[in-house]
Amino acid sequence: MSDPGARVVGSFLPWARVEVAMSLLAVDPQSLRGLWLRGRAGPVRDRVLAALDGLPMPVRRVHPSVADEVLFGGIDLTASLAAGRGVATAGLLATGPALILTMAERCGAGLAVRLGQWLDGQGAGVVVALDEGADGDETAPPALTERLALFLDLDAIGWQETRDIRMNPARLAAARERLPYVTVDHDMVTRMVHLAADLGIVSMRAPLMVLSAARASAAVRGSDKVADTDLQLAASLVYGHRAIRFPEVEDQAPEPPPPPPDGEGDDARSPDPDRLEVPEDMVLEAVRAALPADVLARLAAGRAARSAKGASGTGAARKGNRRGRPLPPRAGAPDGQSRIDPVATLRAAAPWQAVRRALTPGRSGIQIRPSDFRLRRFQETSDRVLIFTVDASGSSALARLAEAKGAVELLLAQAYARRDHVALVAFRGKVAELLLPPTRSLVQTKRRLAGLPGGGGTPLAAGLQMAEEVARLTRSRGMTPTIALLTDGRANVALDGRGDRVTAMAEAQVAARRLSLTGTPALVIDTATRPQAELRALAAVMGATYLPLPRADARRMAAALSGALG
Repeated sequence: MSDPGARVVGSFLPWARVEVAMSLLAVDPQSLRGLWLRGRAGPVRDRVLAALDGLPMPVRRVHPSVADEVLFGGIDLTASLAAGRGVATAGLLATGPALILTMAERCGAGLAVRLGQWLDGQGAGVVVALDEGADGDETAPPALTERLALFLDLDAIGWQETRDIRMNPARLAAARERLPYVTVDHDMVTRMVHLAADLGIVSMRAPLMVLSAARASAAVRGSDKVADTDLQLAASLVYGHRAIRFPEVEDQAPEPPPPPPDGEGDDARSPDPDRLEVPEDMVLEAVRAALPADVLARLAAGRAARSAKGASGTGAARKGNRRGRPLPPRAGAPDGQSRIDPVATLRAAAPWQAVRRALTPGRSGIQIRPSDFRLRRFQETSDRVLIFTVDASGSSALARLAEAKGAVELLLAQAYARRDHVALVAFRGKVAELLLPPTRSLVQTKRRLAGLPGGGGTPLAAGLQMAEEVARLTRSRGMTPTIALLTDGRANVALDGRGDRVTAMAEAQVAARRLSLTGTPALVIDTATRPQAELRALAAVMGATYLPLPRADARRMAAALSGALG
C-alpha cells in the first residue's frame, strides 16, 4: 500500500495510472479542473473516489437533476415568505468544492454548460464526472468533459488488480509548494502542440492541460523541471480520449541529417548528455496504450454522434405542457391548457411580498400577481428510425457483407430494447431496394438480413436516393430518421444502369448533396480494407460523419455504430 506520489510516473500499468492520476489532481486541481471517470458503480470505483479525500477542498456529491438553486444559490422560499422579503441562499459552488457528478451520462446540456462556465471561472473547484454509460450508448456531455483534463476507464480493471490509494498529505503539500517553480522547456511545448495536431485535437485546452499535468508530475517526483517521462504520462492521461485519429508510427528510421560544414555546428547545438530525450513516437504509443481498444472505439463513436448533424441518440425533441422530461418552468399566463407550477410561482412572488403589503395595507396573506405565474414544461422525443443502407455489391466482398450483416443483427437487439424502428435498404447490381420498411420486428428483420444476397455492381447513388425517400416518409409520420451507410465507396453503376464509374460517382455526389439539404443525421461507415478518400469526400458533401473501420469484425463494427447512433 505505497504512496502514489512515490511511484515512478512512467509506469503505465492500469492501476498505477489511476494512482498517479489521483495524485496529480490532488496537487494541481485548479489547472486540471477535474476527472472524467468512466466505469460502473462498484468497489473499484469506490477506491478511486476514496482518494478524493486528498484534495484541498470539500467534496460534494450531486445528481444531474439537481436544481440550479442548490448549485448556484437562489431564493429560500420558506425564509422569504416568513420574513416578507427575499432571503438569498448560497449554493454549493460558492465554497469551490470538488463536485462529484453522479450519472454524468444523463447530465443535460444546460447543466453541462453552466458547470463548464463555473470551471472556467477564476478560483473555481473541480468536477469529477462519474460516467456509467454502457457500451457507448450514453456518455457525459462534451461541454463538460472538454474542460476536465484527466480521463480514466475502470471497466477493464479487476478488483484483484487494485489496492487502497493512500495519499501522503506531507508529500502532496510539498508538491504543491514546489509546483509554481516547475519549468517546462519551450521545445516540449512545441512538441505537445504538434502531437495534438497529429491526433486531430483542435482545442487549445488540451496542450495546456498536458503541460499542467506534466508540471504536477514533476512536482510529485520532487523535481523543478519537467522531464520527458512526465510528458509521456501527461499525454496518456489527457490526449488519449480526445484523439480523433492515431497516426501510424513509421517503421523506417529517419535519415540522419547531413553533417554540418567544416568548422560549423561543433558547439552550436551540442546535446545535453544528462538529458534523456524520448522520441515523439514513444509519446504517441503511450497515448495509444493508455486506453483499451474498445474504449477508443466507443469514445470515437460518441464523438461521431455529437458531430453528426442533429444526431442526439434519440428522436427529435418536442416541448409541451403535458408529458415528457421536466424542463425548467417559464413565465406565462394560464390559458386553460397549460399547468401552473405552484412552487416556482411562489418562489417568484416571495421577494415582492414586503412591497406589495406596503402598497395594499388592507390585504393579508401572500399576494400573487400575473407576472409571478410560472408554467410547467416538459420535453418528449419522437420515435427514431435507423435506416441501415447496406452495400451488397461484389466490391464489398462476401466476408465484408457478412460482417455488416452481423453488425446490423447485433444492433437490432439494442434498437428493439430502446424501442427504435429499423429500416433496411440494400443496393447491388443496378438498383436499390427497400428490403424492410420501418419496423420493430426483430424476427422479420433478421430473416430479411439472412436472405440478403451479395454480388454485382455498386449503384451508390440509387442507394442514397432510396435512403432519402425512406427518411422523407418516416419524417412525414412524425418519426426522426437517422441514416447509417455501410459501403466501401466504390460506386461504378449509374442511375440508368450503365457501368460508368465517373458518372456513378458524380451522381452519388449529387444524391449526397440532396440528402444534406434535408438535414437528416447520417453516418458513413467505410468498410473497405483501407480508408477511401472518395468516400470521405462523399461524407463531407452529405454533412455526415465519416468513420473508417478497416479490418473490423461484426462486433467492433456494431460497437462503433451503437456509439455513433446513440
